[in-house]
Amino acid sequence: MFEYGWMHPPELRARVRQQFLAGKTIAAIAREAGLPYPTVWHWCRDRPNPAPTGTATRCFRCQPALPGPEHPASYSYLLGLYLGDGYLGTSVRVPVLRIACANDWPGLIEACDTAMRAVLASSVQRVRQQGCVSVQSYGKHWPCLLPQHGPGKKHDRPIVLADWQREIVAANPGHFLRGLFHSDGCRIANSVRREGRCYVYPRYLFVNRSTDIIGLCQWALNLLGIPWRMNRPDSLSVARRSAVAALDRHVGPKT
Repeated sequence: MFEYGWMHPPELRARVRQQFLAGKTIAAIAREAGLPYPTVWHWCRDRPNPAPTGTATRCFRCQPALPGPEHPASYSYLLGLYLGDGYLGTSVRVPVLRIACANDWPGLIEACDTAMRAVLASSVQRVRQQGCVSVQSYGKHWPCLLPQHGPGKKHDRPIVLADWQREIVAANPGHFLRGLFHSDGCRIANSVRREGRCYVYPRYLFVNRSTDIIGLCQWALNLLGIPWRMNRPDSLSVARRSAVAALDRHVGPKT
């Protein structure tokens, strides 16, 4: 008995149906995609255009009628949070997106919840753990929107944005940086003693062991013309007064 490919990504099924509607034969589509003929026939003939339900109706990667995310700024912010303190579990029946938010920042917990709902989620849970709250949402289409998921820790594998993600972030770099700094960053009062006097000035730090994620933070800062420097191999610093003021307009302290 043939498996009809329920575990194939939704975007593949959508692409197959689009090719069929454009005039390609089932045999040609199956041959090019490396899929069994009965699977393609089932997608195109037996169930040619299943009505989307649940989160599928909001997945802009699977619905051709949706040109992009309904709230691009929220998507950019959520992507930054995910790259910092997020985890997408796909080993369960329904994928689950979890983002750890420290108890000290209730405003961050609320902002994360709001972003998940704005991007895809119909419901969000807050699971209290020691020292933090895991803000989580179950949805079959989270893997479509966060293709960086995979086995192992993020710093042990490549983290590269898809072209469509880079376009969204490039149009909303401040929101992306807000997500990154709210997850793995901070705004501190840095003190320096010179000639017997103590000077205190604000400073942003972003710490991440993934060189790819550090590189994405650098790229977003460059898009906004905000100077930065690496104070350690895994730590980025924004310390100039004008640079801190510019980043304040996009990020600001955690609340």
